[in-house]
Amino acid sequence: MDLYTRNTMKAMLWFFMLTWGVLPLLAAGPRSALVSALGVAVLVLNIAQCVLGTRRIDLAYDDYLGHGTFSRRLLVAPVVLLGAGTALLAALTALDTRSVFPLLLTDLPIALMIPYALLVPARTFLLHCLGYAALVVAFFAAAGVRGMQLVVPLPMVVAAGALMLVTVRPGAWGLRNMWQAEEAKDVQARLAVAEERLRFGRDMHDVLGRNLAVIALKSELAVQLAERGRPEAVAQMIEVQRIAQESQREVREVVRGYREADLAVELDGARGVLEAAGIDCAVTGAAAGLPAGVQSALGWVVREATTNVLRHGNARRCAIRIAADGPAVTLVVENDGVPDRAPSAPGSGLAGLRERLAPMGGTLEAARTGERFLLTVTVPLHSAAELGEELTV
Repeated sequence: MDLYTRNTMKAMLWFFMLTWGVLPLLAAGPRSALVSALGVAVLVLNIAQCVLGTRRIDLAYDDYLGHGTFSRRLLVAPVVLLGAGTALLAALTALDTRSVFPLLLTDLPIALMIPYALLVPARTFLLHCLGYAALVVAFFAAAGVRGMQLVVPLPMVVAAGALMLVTVRPGAWGLRNMWQAEEAKDVQARLAVAEERLRFGRDMHDVLGRNLAVIALKSELAVQLAERGRPEAVAQMIEVQRIAQESQREVREVVRGYREADLAVELDGARGVLEAAGIDCAVTGAAAGLPAGVQSALGWVVREATTNVLRHGNARRCAIRIAADGPAVTLVVENDGVPDRAPSAPGSGLAGLRERLAPMGGTLEAARTGERFLLTVTVPLHSAAELGEELTV
């Protein structure tokens, strides 16, 4: 959409130049040598304006979207070219008042108006258009133009400015909203990671905080009893040893629970996250009845695949299928969000999944088929029953 919007404005710039910028010169027909020379000069200046305007459009969009800064010094050259073109057009109109040369005003300021409409507020843009229209009238009057030829430029310039305003600004506004939505997805992902870190830290604090405080108190008591030669010091140290072993067991349980992934929970979470991101998600098959090791491994696959769909593509639909076919279970994640360009280096996510599946004899295949990305995981059930516990721990 970004590319389409920018290139549309560039195409419109050259379209105006080839129509309203060239056709009036052709319609004027043969004229005197001076008038023809001035007409060619106006055309050359107009082409130069279009070349500069094409380069300035990208910079103006970046400034409007907040992706860069447009230096106002870049407007000097377009303004000078527009002023020179306006002066030549005034001279042409004064030399041949019966011609259609004033129609060039429909195109002449477009090369500056398109980027300028993105750089200043709408009210400022319209006021500056009126100022330019008054300047055109002054140029024409100074060149000796009188009558209706002196009045015609005013509505033409205002109409051209209003047309550029209602064409350029709404498209740029919609484009900015799309970029903000894209950035919001990244923020959402970072917040989810931060929330998970807080949850894990809270669990660790709940497990270790009380036990460490008790260990510290009992150790201090044991020291005091030992200094007094009391036999109760040994009992206190035995209690410290018991609490330390219990804390170690509880920490292992917390870490094991953090590392294990429940397949049913991951499927529900994937559906909710993808639908919240505007991606249709269809889940077929059930996790019930599968060994715990298989569920844990496939849960990690679903988690990683969901992350890839959100971050590495622009999917609209995603399908997750689970099928227990004989001695093996197959998980397929398919989406239509294939990136325009493949990553320069393979990520570590899929490699980590392959390492996690290897002890169970599982395989993982990732393939791009046209505009679709297919992730297929197969895990033998008999191997999973034997090695599932080792895998999850």
